[in-house]
Amino acid sequence: MVPDGREFRGLDGGSVTSVHGFSAGAVYAGIKTAGVGKLDLGVLASDRPAAVAATFTRNAFAAAPVIVSRERVGRGQARAVIANAGNANACTGEQGLADAREMAALAARYVDAPAEQVLVASTGVIGVPLPMECIREGVGKLELHADGGPEMARAIMTTDTRPKEIAVGLELGGRTVRVGGMAKGAAMIHPNMATMLAFLTTDAAIDADFLGQALRAAVADSFNMISVDGDTSTNDTLLVLANGAAGNQTVRGGADGETFTAAVTQVCSHLARAIVGDAEGMTRVFSVEVRGARSEADARLAARTVVQSSLVKAAVYGADPNWGRILCAIGYSGATVDPYAVDLYAGDVQLVRAGTPVSGSREAAAPVMERPEVSFVANLHLGDASAVAWGCDLTEAYVVENSAYTT
Repeated sequence: MVPDGREFRGLDGGSVTSVHGFSAGAVYAGIKTAGVGKLDLGVLASDRPAAVAATFTRNAFAAAPVIVSRERVGRGQARAVIANAGNANACTGEQGLADAREMAALAARYVDAPAEQVLVASTGVIGVPLPMECIREGVGKLELHADGGPEMARAIMTTDTRPKEIAVGLELGGRTVRVGGMAKGAAMIHPNMATMLAFLTTDAAIDADFLGQALRAAVADSFNMISVDGDTSTNDTLLVLANGAAGNQTVRGGADGETFTAAVTQVCSHLARAIVGDAEGMTRVFSVEVRGARSEADARLAARTVVQSSLVKAAVYGADPNWGRILCAIGYSGATVDPYAVDLYAGDVQLVRAGTPVSGSREAAAPVMERPEVSFVANLHLGDASAVAWGCDLTEAYVVENSAYTT
């Protein structure tokens, strides 16, 4: 459910190419270690110029593809995205920038588009030059299909165990339009445009400036409300392309703008939760809803702080109803809090009433904590604002996997 309560119709098998005018394809180019069914290079293309908007990592060591795509998004139009997994092309200097631009140029020739209208994204190991000969050969083997979205979603996976995709349908100005999306991410996920890679498509006609506004609103309630491990990647990239193939009147705001923003938020929220649910080593997902905050900013801050707390994540892993860790995180979050007013629930079990423990609540909450998905609700009783954040537990498996990522 998206924040304003609207829920749009999901499309069976929905992907980025469930949207009219988009095609995609992927190959195994030899960037990742070989394996049965592996893909590591893909292209997503629109059959016409599309309005484009994006959000990118705020990491000072932004990867070369981020730098190149950020420049091109500013022009307001795009035709295609080329993406690879297995190599982040980050901390690779001037050669990395040249390689990112060459990747875009290769895709541009393939889809017959201006090079400046092709965006590029990479994910994988940092500090290793791209194997450009593999990429050149790989692009030559690509075949784009109207149903190629699932291939593209698999091609951007690294430690993900499954692809993450969705598409929804809605009405804008009397026309049926679609919004599709895909994402990858299992670690280095933290609320700061917190996804590794995500690509959204829509056949709605959307003004480029409003498209950016809608995307930022959606990100605030989705990708920026999840945390796996507190690490913000060098390569975080979220792109949305709107090609207008549905033929609706161009949306610049108003009621149709609100509807479109709600649909984009639903797609982003689905993908964000899917990332948390596929986090490295995770055994449980948990949500934290903060109600009664003095402001929306306070609600978001408090909820995000709880889901990124290592102590809370460890308690969730151990199914330990240690509610003190949750209140502690809210207390240091920076949100305004009255310690004598807070109520806290785990599922339907009240743990804290007006800042003091409820007798017998730890025992009552024990079975709730054993569930694969645990929900916490904290009511600050200071106002009307609310927000929800999502996280996962912290396990030994996460430590093992990340202790040997490059070896």
